[in-house]
Amino acid sequence: MTEASFTPATRPDFVVLVAGTGTEVGKTWVTSRLITELRTQHISVQARKPAQSFAAEDPTTDADQLAQASGEDPRTVCPEHRCYLVAMAPPMAADALGRSPIFVADLAAEVANSWNPTLPAESPAQIGFVESAGGPWSPIAHDGDGIDLARLLLPDAIILVADAGLGTINAVRPAVAALEEVASVLVVLNRFDPANDLHQRNRVWLQQHYGIDTSTSVALLGTQLLAQLALN
Repeated sequence: MTEASFTPATRPDFVVLVAGTGTEVGKTWVTSRLITELRTQHISVQARKPAQSFAAEDPTTDADQLAQASGEDPRTVCPEHRCYLVAMAPPMAADALGRSPIFVADLAAEVANSWNPTLPAESPAQIGFVESAGGPWSPIAHDGDGIDLARLLLPDAIILVADAGLGTINAVRPAVAALEEVASVLVVLNRFDPANDLHQRNRVWLQQHYGIDTSTSVALLGTQLLAQLALN
């Protein structure tokens, strides 16, 4: 898939891929609150979840939460045929359920073709968020992982959600290195507690030793994202 595959009239002005260093780091929490923050500033926003898997007992899905924040229909955020009712990586969930194989190019194409129908006018959204699954190397399709999806989506920026605690330096460094080959990366340390000595040391170490600046709040992340949008 090439950049020409995306229609300029429908693709949002600024597409942001939201990745995580792994599962359960809070990608959906961060994305939902960032969308809410941006909408209070009258920024038009759309959200997409190319594929999602979840357990039957889960009270809500990622798409439900993203849709509540963006004001869209959950099935627009993630189509029904990309929802898998078993808590495994999407391609594994598809296999376990006897569903058709997932191909990464199809996921990218479905996202690209889904943008405009939810808008009241023909003009594109200012920002479109695409939330991946798991970490950069987690399988999202039978033939690709999060990095492969990123290459096809051609995002204007990438948000990397990481935990603030023990192990985050080891997780952030390779993820940033891989994702920066696709687009500029904004790192957010989720669940950051300014009173936690380890959290503070992790933040400082990433900056001083590896030149990786991090956000520690959704408000700061939103400010950084709007600055990039203004330069786009």
